[in-house]
Amino acid sequence: MKKKGLLIVVSGFSGSGKGTIMKQLLKKYEEQYALSVSATTRQPRPGEVDGREYFFRTTEQFEKMIGQDALIEYAQYVGNYYGTPKAYVEQQLAAGKDVILEIEIQGALKVKKKFPDTLLLFVTPPSVDVLRERLIGRGTEDAETVKKRLGRAIEEADGVEEYDYLVVNDDLDTCVEEVHSIIQAEKLRVSRNINFINEIKSELKGE
Repeated sequence: MKKKGLLIVVSGFSGSGKGTIMKQLLKKYEEQYALSVSATTRQPRPGEVDGREYFFRTTEQFEKMIGQDALIEYAQYVGNYYGTPKAYVEQQLAAGKDVILEIEIQGALKVKKKFPDTLLLFVTPPSVDVLRERLIGRGTEDAETVKKRLGRAIEEADGVEEYDYLVVNDDLDTCVEEVHSIIQAEKLRVSRNINFINEIKSELKGE
């Protein structure tokens, strides 16, 4: 019996390394995971490909998707829409893949409302000092931007108590294995396997 995949939402502070963790996880276990591709109305950046980084859509097309309830969640940032197309996610789940959505907390809680079986993971660095070092270490941020990012981290943590697991990203390889182990253990939870247990019970009764 082919099992349906699990929907996983990963959020975390900017600079927590969640994007790197997801890349490593997909590279190491590519048969098992699919990263959900978001739709957006922003213009593609150089090197970005439609359907790989994002599904690039016009505002009109995006609003049509909203009207057709074709998005699991969506939000507006700096004048552009971003959202998670439902059809792509459902197709991957039906194929038995565990689908990972990398979105912020507010979007994550909307997903959980629509799909109560969703597993929520929040990624954090081991300390604020490490977070500051990572933001400075990117070399792309000036002092003012780093300060703003750290201020935003307070907002980014708003609602984290609704999450299922906290993942501390200290060592990348360890963290990737931890995330994989959490997902695998979650799939074996009895409450997620009631149908399978009932099938065994009814077969035993028929013996």
